[in-house]
Amino acid sequence: MKRFASPFAPFVAALMVLALSFVFSAQADAKPTPAPSFSGVSVDGKPFSSASLKGKAYIVNFFATWCPPCRSEIPDMVQVQKAWASKGFTFVGIAVNEQAPNVKNFMKTQGITYPVMMATPALIRAFNGYIDGGITGIPTSFIVDSSGMLTGVIVGPRSKAEFEKIASMTVAKKSSKK
Repeated sequence: MKRFASPFAPFVAALMVLALSFVFSAQADAKPTPAPSFSGVSVDGKPFSSASLKGKAYIVNFFATWCPPCRSEIPDMVQVQKAWASKGFTFVGIAVNEQAPNVKNFMKTQGITYPVMMATPALIRAFNGYIDGGITGIPTSFIVDSSGMLTGVIVGPRSKAEFEKIASMTVAKKSSKK
């Protein structure tokens, strides 16, 4: 069976790249706003809230263990966490459409040491208003600087280098405000 490429395929691909570029640049240019407050219980059964992050820069990452793009970025997140934790930076994972035992096992196999919570309607509501159309895909990450301001939202996986740049920029804001 012979397949024929649509003559519109390059056009559609170009439009998608343009649309994604617009979404990312629009998020990057957004004015910082106070980060949402949130609380819940970690998969380890410990209470956790955004109040415990006061003075730290962090990324809240909505993910799933079954999501290939999520799985591809998590080893980089673990490495960045280890390198930047002592400097006041962390990640907070929010596991979406998961069972706690699966997430606990995944955390163990991946070496995740940052807090991870199971997604709840309240957690999703807390972040939905900060992205046009709400959280519609994973991974979706919310960047918060050390002064508690939400400085960006990224949709899709990122590399170790990109996470390190974010950590550097968000932690630097703390030292520049002294």
